[in-house]
Amino acid sequence: MNVEKIIKTKKEIPIETKTIIHLSLVNSKLNDAMTQALKPFDVSLQQFNVLRILRGQKGSPANLSTLNERMVTKMSNTTRLVDKLLLKGFVKRQICPSNRRKIEINITSEGEQSLKEMDKAIELAEAEVLVGFTHQDLEELNTLLDKF
Repeated sequence: MNVEKIIKTKKEIPIETKTIIHLSLVNSKLNDAMTQALKPFDVSLQQFNVLRILRGQKGSPANLSTLNERMVTKMSNTTRLVDKLLLKGFVKRQICPSNRRKIEINITSEGEQSLKEMDKAIELAEAEVLVGFTHQDLEELNTLLDKF
């Protein structure tokens, strides 16, 4: 990905600025690829993330605070995400029997089944995006990104 070519400049960009622009462009490309992969399921990337978190709970309920903490993209509208998943039948929510102020959220069997299909689509999108990278390239890239 040639930053100067993409932003159509002949001017030399300082390496720090070029790096930030480069990361922003890569982030945008990745988000677009993942969003396109999830489009047939009518699920956003954030909703997909919520479903994966709930599946990772292995049957134990999660609350909104847990979901917020574990989200890849931190956001304040987790309630709205859960509401949309509830309408699709992918999650269920109930009041905690021991603390009536607490709402418990679980993934449904329909949600788990749909998530398996989404996983396949995301896996294909990831493979397409990373096609030019070797395993060693990815290890090195992750090492560099860990410095953030």
